Amino acid sequence: MKTFKKILLLLIYAFFLSLFALFLWKPYLLKVLKYRTPNAETYKIFPQEISHKSDSAFHFIRTTQPRNDLDTLHVQDGNNRLIPLKTYLKNGQINAFIVIRNDSVLYERYDKGYSDSTLSTLFSGAKSMISIMIGQALADGHIKSLNDKVTQYVPELKSNPAFGQITLKNLLDMKSGLEFKDALGGIVKAFFSDEAKYYYTDDMKAQLMKVKLVNKPGTVWVYKSIDPILLGWVLKKASGKSVAKYFETHIWKQVGAEYNATWGLDQLNGLTNTASRFQVTPIDLAKIGRLYLNKGRFNGSQVVPENWVNQSINIGNETPASAKGWQKSAHHYLWWIPQEGDKGDYAAEGMLGQRLYVDPKTNTIIVQFADHGAGNYPYRKISRYLSGLPFSYPKN
Repeated sequence: MKTFKKILLLLIYAFFLSLFALFLWKPYLLKVLKYRTPNAETYKIFPQEISHKSDSAFHFIRTTQPRNDLDTLHVQDGNNRLIPLKTYLKNGQINAFIVIRNDSVLYERYDKGYSDSTLSTLFSGAKSMISIMIGQALADGHIKSLNDKVTQYVPELKSNPAFGQITLKNLLDMKSGLEFKDALGGIVKAFFSDEAKYYYTDDMKAQLMKVKLVNKPGTVWVYKSIDPILLGWVLKKASGKSVAKYFETHIWKQVGAEYNATWGLDQLNGLTNTASRFQVTPIDLAKIGRLYLNKGRFNGSQVVPENWVNQSINIGNETPASAKGWQKSAHHYLWWIPQEGDKGDYAAEGMLGQRLYVDPKTNTIIVQFADHGAGNYPYRKISRYLSGLPFSYPKN
């Protein structure tokens, strides 16, 4: 019996010693353990940098007769059930839902204390924001060509041979070839995933210096955080400004933002997490949609080059790298672009159901902030319904 107790104590001691060594080796795992899957408030644990609001705010028109009929419009949820939109919003724990057409707010619903001015994280919607800034940096001449090697702008990366042949276009296409372990496949895999690592680490540079190349750059598409984070680093080095300051000067103030936006850093004066830590209010996010809806123009000024907008939201003759959902959305220049049916709409999408949807055909913008979302893709049906155009979901 005494021998058994000794063995048990040794095992317990070894277990805790192993845990101590693990957290000493990878200290970001303590945050993973504490916070697990991040929510809309998790960004607050990181240092923030502000993109200050515009000196002259733009205001959408508030209609005197909201479209309450949308409450009963039947849309498909993630289980392909047709349910009223009001139920869809409830089931998805959707905190903010705004529908804008022809610059008029036609429909809005809020929950859990949210309003159109509540600052919340957009998660992977941040990727579309860095895409916008890369286009602007090209126009400004800070970046010469998408065919440039990433090491031309971030020479520190030359110490890791994995980056030797990676171009900016590879990063924009998410075809860098860099190793990235997603969080799918159970609790243990999620805990040790690169998804968790790059969200919770306080030293992204150190992590990037160790990453390996597993595919030839430009050949294999893998959805991952590394590529847009690297684009943020490139932007900072090329422009001489932080991501937040560049966004403020070249985008945020230009679109009449009414409220400040924020960007999460890994540490004070560190790298910006341009993959998943951009915080914005619902009504101001809609102004990004309006910017792209108007081909990069805002109130008569060309803020983002029209050719960049067209490049970003049309995949042209390229073979789609992905086909998400019934709409077969392809990931292109860090936007999601449906390929099924009547094309033309597109979206910035983030984990937990954060969405910025734009439909040029009907001049519609939809913003959604959620705790997990109800799945599927109801936005096209809503936009076509409001404009009186026919719509039908594809048969299962």
